[in-house]
Order: sequence, then C-alpha cells, then structure tokens
Amino acid sequence: MLNQVALVGRLTRDVDLRTTQAGKDVGQFILAVNRNYKNSNGEVDADFITCQAWRNANVLSQYTHKGSLISITGQIKTGSYDNKQGQRVYTTDIVVDHFDFLESKSTKPNSSGQSKQPRPHDDGINISDDDLPF
Repeated sequence: MLNQVALVGRLTRDVDLRTTQAGKDVGQFILAVNRNYKNSNGEVDADFITCQAWRNANVLSQYTHKGSLISITGQIKTGSYDNKQGQRVYTTDIVVDHFDFLESKSTKPNSSGQSKQPRPHDDGINISDDDLPF
C-alpha cells in the first residue's frame, strides 16, 4: 500500500509550534495549494490543507512565516471526533515527512522592532504579496 503526498504551497499563517507532554515539538499549519486549472471566472482556486510537522518542526517555525512558499511530502492521516454538539467530525491532515524552503525568508520585524536576518541561502526567487493566493 502507498500513502504519499507531495504539495507545493504557501503558509496561510505562521506555524503554530507546540510541545507535547512527552516533550516532542509539533508544528501545525495550513498550506494553500493552487489548483492547476481556472474556475468559471477565469481565476485559480486554492485548496487549504491542514498539515502537521513533527520532525524539525522548530526549524520550519523558525525559518517560515505567513505567505512562505514551501514544498512538503508526507502521508494522509484521517481521523474523527465528536464535537460539543455530539456530532461526528471527520478530519484529514497531512503528516509531513520532509519539507523544503522554496524562497528565502523575508526580513520581518520581531516583537522588539528589530529585523530578523533572512536565511543565508538565497535561491533567487522573487515573490511579491500579489503572488499570494489569499
């Protein structure tokens, strides 16, 4: 059996980095992935895919931000739970095995107002806010 997914998209917000009770880091995020066709209005729609990164979640959180372009590979994980109204809710997530940065991190101010330095690697991709699907 094969359960493998490969996606390229942009983060819809910063990675939500948490630590489990067992001391493992997990990063949760939503990846906006453009469809490869246009809708009836001539626009490209996007799918918003919930992802979990366990390995190197702290690296993903440190070097990305809302709008960052990344590629991921992983597996589909399905589950379900009962919500507060007693209704069954079904979930589908991607558990990330590997990710790649597809652009350098933009310089952005931190909470103290000082700028963070971009990653030392510059792949030459120039992305503007107009390129974001949201």
